[in-house]
Amino acid sequence: MAGLELLYSSVSPDITCPQDALVCYLHWKLITHNYRCLGAGDQPGANERKSEMLPAGWNTDKDLYTLRYRLKDDSHDLLLKGIMMDGSIIVNVMDPKSQKVADLTLKVTDFVNPEHLADFDKAYHNTEELQTQVVHHIISPFEATKERGSAKEEPRRERNPSPPNPPDHDPLWIPPRHPHGSRQPNWPDPMGPFAVGGEDLDPFGGRRGGMILDPLRSGFPNPVINPSSGLPNQLPPGSVPPGARFDPFGPPGANRSGPNPDHLPPPNYDDMFM
Repeated sequence: MAGLELLYSSVSPDITCPQDALVCYLHWKLITHNYRCLGAGDQPGANERKSEMLPAGWNTDKDLYTLRYRLKDDSHDLLLKGIMMDGSIIVNVMDPKSQKVADLTLKVTDFVNPEHLADFDKAYHNTEELQTQVVHHIISPFEATKERGSAKEEPRRERNPSPPNPPDHDPLWIPPRHPHGSRQPNWPDPMGPFAVGGEDLDPFGGRRGGMILDPLRSGFPNPVINPSSGLPNQLPPGSVPPGARFDPFGPPGANRSGPNPDHLPPPNYDDMFM
């Protein structure tokens, strides 16, 4: 604990209670982690400077201790408050800029001997446990914040960066299995077993094998279809556009005669005895 004895000796006339000695230890631990004290109280005073010593009036209030600290590199400040309650001191530390808070509760008599405040060698006990608690709960949280801030300022550099992919590179593309240089035919086989219905799926592809029969596009001579077939009168001109796919109302042919009564004669219709 190099430096603590000198600090304790410099303020020993002001140490009148065990919590004074505990706050003195907290101050020393912050000094060993590159913090410097700016002064006492919440608000800064005139002509303040960073110092390793405890400021004047640091223990005026024995129930509430307020000290302000700043790192040597001025990266951030700390506001430390120690509140006495039922023989324990509640230490609350806050970074005013980031509003990050850390706290620790210590029972004073677990680490300070009230009967030997004038003797430094007997004033403290369980110092290893005290050091562990202070570093873990008060100092380390703000050091982690500082490391994360420096990591953002200096991004990591890869030792062997991979070359950039070409603009048209597709990582999901699978190369064809056919040998290099061979070409697949671009036309479908009209007699292939899977060509059936191809024209229905792609009517503009110029393929054969559709399942919908268009009499005007069947390849055979176009029959003369009268749209008015099956109607008593002719449709007005222009009712069916030229070349349109149109289902006539009746069978092909116009002005067909009525049904032949002998078309479906009854059985034995020519039996003269019937």
